[in-house]
Amino acid sequence: MPNLEWNKSYWDGAYDWKGRGEEWSKTWGGSESQWFGSLYPRLHRFLPAQNILEIAPGFGRWTKYLLSYLNGQYKGVDMSQECIDYCKSAFPSVDNLSFFTNDGLSLSMIENDAFDLIFSFDSLVHVELDVHETYIPQILKKLNRKGVAFIHHSNWAASNETCDNTHCRGESVSADAYEEIVIRYGGHVMLQECLNWGTNKLIDAFTLFCRRDRERLLPTIRIENPEFMHEAKIIREVHAKYCGRTL
Repeated sequence: MPNLEWNKSYWDGAYDWKGRGEEWSKTWGGSESQWFGSLYPRLHRFLPAQNILEIAPGFGRWTKYLLSYLNGQYKGVDMSQECIDYCKSAFPSVDNLSFFTNDGLSLSMIENDAFDLIFSFDSLVHVELDVHETYIPQILKKLNRKGVAFIHHSNWAASNETCDNTHCRGESVSADAYEEIVIRYGGHVMLQECLNWGTNKLIDAFTLFCRRDRERLLPTIRIENPEFMHEAKIIREVHAKYCGRTL
């Protein structure tokens, strides 16, 4: 749990998308404050980007921000046809913007050696290790020599969490196991941040990685951040007050 069948049935028909994903940003006071308070500080060294690939964009909660830093091509891939249909209608149909439906495993419709940033947040955290083992070698092929991937995934297997898996995290995934797969397929982990998400245990992780032939490889940095939810509280109570209004 959760497997591909669960993900497909839940996100492509069973889930009520009336909030367009904003419901998952309430803890941060909304997606705008979450982007600028939490995500952008972790990504700013790699933005703007020439070409961006987003895996599992959902209803485009992060797509709208990624597009504002785009200088070239954007590609979005999701296993939910409902999500892809919405994104195609919500974002302008122009030559540099494309959305594709996949089977939850394949990136075969995406060109190799092309992307400066591959991004996935709040989506692949719900899949098991076998899915990551399928995606990671493909991601490495899609990156160009200067490119990086920022992937949000589960760390449940290393968290020693004893509570129910109410956040539907991939229970076979850990930061160590993710790094091992990246290395095995010719990649290099630049940074991993293990963090709490709705619990006191470090059940999630962010992994920033690249091709092994990227220039200026530095030793891997590992961060343990048990204050991630406290960070969210500060963003909600302070940063969010600057968002969504004319000052």
